[in-house]
Amino acid sequence: MHGDAKPLKGFGGAGVLEMVDDYQGDTYRAVYTVRFEEAVYVLHAFQKKSKQGRKTPPQDMEMIRRRLKAAEEHHRQHQTPKGSA
Repeated sequence: MHGDAKPLKGFGGAGVLEMVDDYQGDTYRAVYTVRFEEAVYVLHAFQKKSKQGRKTPPQDMEMIRRRLKAAEEHHRQHQTPKGSA
């Protein structure tokens, strides 16, 4: 887990994390999941446009939810059974 990462609210714990960074007066966010032992999935990375509030916009939250679901399905399909490799 990156030292500046924090759990993204609305995903039930620390499985979905968000990193926020400022660069030349703009704010950028990256959201990823560490729910899987073998992989890290980046779910979304974007420049925060709104100057009001810190809340992630609803359309971005919906995209993160869709991509998390896709990551879970991808992981399920490509998981190596324990004891093989």
